[in-house]
Amino acid sequence: MSRAIGLTGGIGSGKTAASDWFATQGIVVVDADVVAREVVAVGQPALAEIQQVFGAEMLNTDGSLNRTVMREHIFKTPDARQQLEAITHPRIRAEIIQQLAQADSAYVLLVSPLLFETNQYELVKDSILIDTPEQQQLKRASQRDGQTVDSIQRIMQVQMSRAERKQRATYIVLNDGDLTHLHAELAKLHQQLLLIAS
Repeated sequence: MSRAIGLTGGIGSGKTAASDWFATQGIVVVDADVVAREVVAVGQPALAEIQQVFGAEMLNTDGSLNRTVMREHIFKTPDARQQLEAITHPRIRAEIIQQLAQADSAYVLLVSPLLFETNQYELVKDSILIDTPEQQQLKRASQRDGQTVDSIQRIMQVQMSRAERKQRATYIVLNDGDLTHLHAELAKLHQQLLLIAS
């Protein structure tokens, strides 16, 4: 089984840019966000359970999950997040474990924005933090997602603080420059990880 390494960072930190680079190096990438979307896809048991618990207003007309309505409901209703997580997290975890076990690269990356917050760190040997100054996070995320600065700040508030993430990560890659700079930093780390994996 490939050595599993977590990759995390706050919103707008450059996790996707980093994981895309690792993928070009032949490293298998398991993305917790992708798994989370698959778990609540139309026809999945989790979606039926969400409809049961939260009502049909959480669904779009095509029967898919209305993420915007769900997100707003979670921000307004204190218990809703725990209820949703009780439905989705065990299923997400089981699928991640299966995908990590099937990976056949020198090491495998688990990309998760909430690696430390959701105990997904228990599934990996080490962790990489893509670290970005908060002003840069805000700027990048608002340019990329078309979200307001206010809504991005709300997301940042529920995520672990930058300082705490830095304390918990095995490796820290500072992403405060352009893509060339990020790729150069990742290339150095990749060589180190290949050595450890062998």
